[in-house]
Formats: sequence, C-alpha cells, structure tokens
Amino acid sequence: MKKVFKTVLFFVMFSCGIFIYALIWGRPFSINHYFDRTLIKILMDEPQMLSSLGLIDNTILDFHSDELSDASDERTLEFIAQAEKELETLRSYYYEGLNRSQKLSYKIAEWMLTKSLEGKQFIYHSYPVNQISGIQNELPSFMDATHQIIDEKSARRYAIRLSQFGRVFDQTVEMLKVREDRNIVPPRFVLVNVIAQMSDFIAVSPEGNILFTSFTKKLADVESLNPPIKHKLETKVLDEIEKTVYPAYSKMIDYLRHLESVATTDDGAWKLPNGDAFYRFMLSMATTTNMTPDEIHELGLSEVYRIQKEMRSILDSLGHTGGTVGEWMQSLSEESRFLFPDSDSGRAAIISTYEEIIREIDEALGTAFDLRPRAKVEVKRIPEFKEQTSAGAYYNQPAMDGSRPGVFYANLRDVKEIPSFGMRTLAYHEAIPGHHYQLALQLEMEGVPLFRRFPPFMAYVEGWALYAERVAAEYGFHTDPYSNLGRLQGELFRAVRLVVDTGIHHKRWTREEAINYMYDNTGIPRSDVISEIERYIVWPGQACAYKIGMEKILDVRSSALTKLGDQFDIREFHTTVLENGAVPLEILDQIVHDYVVEKMKGS
Repeated sequence: MKKVFKTVLFFVMFSCGIFIYALIWGRPFSINHYFDRTLIKILMDEPQMLSSLGLIDNTILDFHSDELSDASDERTLEFIAQAEKELETLRSYYYEGLNRSQKLSYKIAEWMLTKSLEGKQFIYHSYPVNQISGIQNELPSFMDATHQIIDEKSARRYAIRLSQFGRVFDQTVEMLKVREDRNIVPPRFVLVNVIAQMSDFIAVSPEGNILFTSFTKKLADVESLNPPIKHKLETKVLDEIEKTVYPAYSKMIDYLRHLESVATTDDGAWKLPNGDAFYRFMLSMATTTNMTPDEIHELGLSEVYRIQKEMRSILDSLGHTGGTVGEWMQSLSEESRFLFPDSDSGRAAIISTYEEIIREIDEALGTAFDLRPRAKVEVKRIPEFKEQTSAGAYYNQPAMDGSRPGVFYANLRDVKEIPSFGMRTLAYHEAIPGHHYQLALQLEMEGVPLFRRFPPFMAYVEGWALYAERVAAEYGFHTDPYSNLGRLQGELFRAVRLVVDTGIHHKRWTREEAINYMYDNTGIPRSDVISEIERYIVWPGQACAYKIGMEKILDVRSSALTKLGDQFDIREFHTTVLENGAVPLEILDQIVHDYVVEKMKGS
C-alpha cells in the first residue's frame, strides 16, 4: 500500500511540475491560463502599471511599490521580442475548440499582438517627451495620484521611488538621443513648451513642489505614525527632491535646449522617415479601421457641414442671425451670463456644478442602462503644475480593488474656457454615461482574462464617450437650447479633428493653418484650440478615434434597430456594447451582429 501511495504521489507531483512549467515557461494547457500568464509577465516588469491597478500595493505580495518602470530602449526591444513569442503561442491553440468568450479573447489578443509587431518598424517614431505627456509630468502625477501611503513602509517606498528619478530621466534622454540620430526630433514649439514646463516645475522650492505637498498630505492621514517619524520621513523626501529630482530635470532641460537648436518648425508626421506609412499605421491603431487619410478627411468635412447646419438652425431660432457658427459660439462663450467668476470661489463653483450634473444624470438613466459600475466617480482640478499644456479635461479610471474612485479631471486654468453651456456635455463625456461607465465597468468584468479589463482601443473608448453625449441628448438632458448648442459644438469639435489631424499629417498643413481652421469653425477659445492642435501634432491619428468610434456605434445601433424593429431594446443594446469591454471596431460590429441574430432566433 505504501508503494502504491508513493507511486501515486510521484505522478501527482510530476503532473503538477509539468503544469507549472507549462504555465510559467512553456505553452499553458488552457488558453485562459495563457492570457493571464502573458499579462502577469508584462506586469512583473512594470511596477508603475501594477500600482495603477491597485491590486497588491501594500500587501504581502507587494514587491514593486519601491520601483519605477524601466524606460530604457532595451526594455522596448524586449517587449517586441516577447510579443513575437506570445503571438506564436496564441496561434498554437485550436480556435474552433474554444468557447465564445475565449474566441473573443483570442481575437482581441491577436489584434493587439499583430499590431504591436506591425509597428515595430516605427518604434522610434514618437516623441517620448512632449508638452502633453512624458516622464516630466507623468511621474509627478503618478506619485501624487497613485502611490498609496498607509504606513511608514509605504512612505519610505515613496522616497525610494523619488531616488530613481535620475535613472528614469537618464534612460529617457538616451532614447531621445537614439531618435535624434535617426532625425526624429519634435517640432521646435514642443521643446520650447516642455523646457518652460520643466523649468517652472523646479523653480518652486522643494517644500512647495507637488511631490512634497502631496506626500505631506498623505502622511498626515496616517494616524499610526508619531510626529518625529513623520518629520524624519518628510526630511528624506525633501532631500530626494533637492538632490535627485531637481538635478534630473536640470540635466534633461540642458539636452532639450540642444534639441531646440536643431529642431525645425515642420509639424506633420510626413517629415519623419517613411512618415506617410507611419501615419497610416497610427490611424489604423487609433481608429481600428483601414480608413485612409483621404477618407477620414472627407468624412470630417461632410460632418462639419452637417453639424454646423443644425447649429445654424438653433442659432437662428434664438435670434442669433448673421455671422458664422464659429463667430457666434465664440461670442456666446464670452457673455458673462455663461461664465463663472475668475476666482477660487468661481473655480470651486465649476467643480460643484460638474458634480451636480453627474448626480442628476446618474439618478435618471434607468430607462437607457441596465448595466452600471459599482465604482464612484469624483471631479477634481487638473494639477496646476501641468494645466497650461493639458487638455480641457480627462478621466482616470478607478483602482481594481476599489481603493480609488474614478476621477474626472477638469482644467481650470482659465474660466473663460468653460462656458456653462458646454459643461453638461463634457461631464457626460468624461464621467456618466461616458468614460466612467465604460472604463469602470470594464475593470469590474468577471470571468474574463485580466487583459480584457483594460485594452487600449481608443476608437471604442473615445467613441463610446462621444456617443454618450448623444445619448444624454436623446434622453432629455439638454432641454436648454444653449446647452444643446454646447453638445453640438462638442461633436463639431470632434468632426473638425478629422480634418485638422489629416490636414497636418497627410496634407502638410502648418500648425497655424490647423489652428485657424479649428478656431474659425468651432468658436472654441483660441488658447484651447492651440493646446488641442499641439496635442494632435505629437500624437498623430489619436484625435481621429473619437468621431470614427462614435460613427461605428451609431451605425451598429441603426442596423440593430432596423433589423429588430419593435424587439429592439436600448438597454439590451447598451449592455451588448459595454459588457465585453473595449474591442476593435470590426469586432464590435461582429458582437452586435451576433446579438441581433440570437435575438431574432428567439422571437
């Protein structure tokens, strides 16, 4: 009996060994294990991404929250090599033997890996440091918004992360030098803006820097620490800011000044090596379609005409005759009745108004949505140190463990950029039923591989948020005609993006031509327009995702309504679109098609 037991135990241990080997190093037996293993392998080397997820920070499994991610060129090349291996492993699974959910995961993963490899020829065709993004503003934001401090250990880890700023900045400078050798240098205005942004960041005393003020605020909430320990920790953080962080910024500023001396004023992707092919690739990534630059440009022009015609009708009905739509919207945005006071109290009132708009619609959308996220959403001001070059608003998704809500960040640099008639549509876009509904729900999905909870499909994500603006109007949340004008101005803005993005990167428009076209046609404040155009220049194609995504969602909704007739249920449709998370648009088309077919079979 003992011999039998030993034999059984041997085979059990041997089988477990084979399973573990396959799971970690080889080909997992289950495709679900493969999906999770692949993501875990990526996350193991991305400590900042792990902290952003908020799953294991400050737990017994926390091995990463004293580390910053590797920003080296070698890490990028390792990722490409890893993608090649993972795609080969993925395609070794028998697709027809998978269940429906697994097939969808397979298609999404295949799309992502294939695109990653398709883009390896363009791995240097980017500007890692620009006025919108880059370590110079992303690292301080990460330390402020993401690094949790709950005890002495997590506070010490904050200081340790600060001690790594020098390493990450040096790695980034090396990446910039590799690009310079390939004649890939940002336009001069980008460098001027970034140098000013970084210089302002280190002009503040260490005690007044967000890296310190954020730390002290978090530390004050840790009741278990006595004042002497808190003082010691604060001294350590100040020391790192002064001796590591500020010198890292100064060193990068010196190199950026060199780049400024060799930069040109050419703005489009066409100026880069094989630039036309690069732009087509970026459009395919952003829109998840095969639309050409010319097709997107023409769609933009036709949509600009259609939307302006609808706005013209509303303006005429309000007695605002003569002049262009852009002129009237600019004029209305300057009227005192639509503006908040340019003061701290005025900015506080803006935040409060956004909060009220969100509460109102959240309480009244039961007729349009069955599926809603558990996570809450807050409204905050974009940190002042980066608001001058930031977009008008953005959304940060909640932590997966519920420790952090979703946040709608509003840019309050200039109250004149926030006329009240545009506030509703912005709140619907960034929060409910826009980004917060979609992204928070995606994080809360169950029974799917972890990677499905946050895939980067811009056309779906931004298309949904723009579609959400339309839904809010369809369900009566724009009863005021001026508010409806604000909604249409938002959609017009996205249509104009199709024109100017392709204009800059395909038709070789100058920065000034793009600024003038957007300003003349939308009526958006010129300062806001400049920030937007400069964003499109450093992120080719991204601005096209919004309108293309919205058009696809409206298209599949129209198709479903036509085929189902009285059987069509808007709540079921929204659940169908949302329940699988973000997907490429061609896959969304198939998902809705399958829903319609099944619905018709059940009738």
